[in-house]
Amino acid sequence: MSHPDPYGNTESRGWDRPALPWPDTDLEPGPWRPGPAAHGHPAEPDTYARPGAGPDTYPGPDTYPGPYPTASRHHDGPGRYDGPPAGDRGRPDGPEHRGPWGEPARDDEYPTAQIAPVRDEPTEQIPAVRDEPAPTPEPEPPAGRRGPGRRRASAERPPTTAPKASRAGRNLPAAIGVGVALGAAVVVPLFFFMPAFLAVLAAAVGIGIWEMARAVRRSGAHPPLAPLVAGGVITVGLAWYAGPDALCLGLLVTVLGTMIWRLGDGPGNYQRDLTAATLIAVYVPFLAGFAAMLAAAPDDGALRVLVTLAAVVLSDTGGYAAGVSFGKHPMAPTISPKKSWEGFAGSVTAAAAGSAALLWALFDVAPWWGALFGMAISVSAVLGDLAESMIKRDLGVKDMSNLLPGHGGLMDRLDSILFAVPVAYLLLAVFVPVVS
Repeated sequence: MSHPDPYGNTESRGWDRPALPWPDTDLEPGPWRPGPAAHGHPAEPDTYARPGAGPDTYPGPDTYPGPYPTASRHHDGPGRYDGPPAGDRGRPDGPEHRGPWGEPARDDEYPTAQIAPVRDEPTEQIPAVRDEPAPTPEPEPPAGRRGPGRRRASAERPPTTAPKASRAGRNLPAAIGVGVALGAAVVVPLFFFMPAFLAVLAAAVGIGIWEMARAVRRSGAHPPLAPLVAGGVITVGLAWYAGPDALCLGLLVTVLGTMIWRLGDGPGNYQRDLTAATLIAVYVPFLAGFAAMLAAAPDDGALRVLVTLAAVVLSDTGGYAAGVSFGKHPMAPTISPKKSWEGFAGSVTAAAAGSAALLWALFDVAPWWGALFGMAISVSAVLGDLAESMIKRDLGVKDMSNLLPGHGGLMDRLDSILFAVPVAYLLLAVFVPVVS
């Protein structure tokens, strides 16, 4: 007797496979049940049968009577099934009482046959899903007590309210107060003691250089501060006493002095530091030197500075009023989001009107030339403001410093003036020639 292949081969080793037990297709079809007659010899008892049961009542994995029966463990040929044991005959033979191969099920073998089938319950008995109740509000504190940090209002003590932020993004009363103080610090020495005005200008240049050097350090540049401050003061003094040629000489001396000073710190980042130092030297002391040359003009130097500062102030005031009231179209949203074309139109209009009146009254200049002067000052002031805003955007700072409440740093107030004074110096030299 041979044994079947454990890997699923149903052919017997050394024997020809016996004839299949199912009927021939040429004969009349009918039900087929495997049994002892299909093998030609009596059935052998199954050693894996359940104790107390009939033969082959518990077929093992090798005798599963499927559509393609495999060879039996104890005889050659396909497995067989002799029907239910004698003890199970006479039981209900319905579909729900049959076993996995069609034989009547035993109660002790299939206990779930005695369990009543599960039926779907009507959905009306299932409670509807309801939204969770809203959280219970916190109980109010007793009337005689108040929460921390709160002040109880009364007829003598009205409730406090937070101040509303200005549309300009700054504290307007503080800005006005600081602006008036700065104007007085410039105008009073300008008309009463001119050397004091030079000292104020030199101090402003030194503070501006310090703020710029402090701001550019955020980009990794470290320009030397000492030669820049010293060279800036010298540049303004040379422009005051000797004019445009001395101004250019002072700028050259400042840059060369910074280069030599920086050599002492080694070659690391030398080019970057020198580039930042050159930018500061041109932006602050060189442009401020034109203000010194305006003030140094004989007889009417103070008036020249006055009309220039007045045009800048009118431009800023007109732009602020028009921008707050009518500003809807951003002028340069990536550089200064709060500037609008409506505000720019207000700046140009206010500066042109005010300068036409001032130049006609102080220098006897035709109003249209005065209007042209005001328009040029307004455009240059706006460009100066945008230039500083671009530098601050690139450095990632909001203000150059916090020295002036409501204004930020001193350079935040000098940005418009520094671009306006060279234009004013050139136009006034044409409209009002200097008398030697």
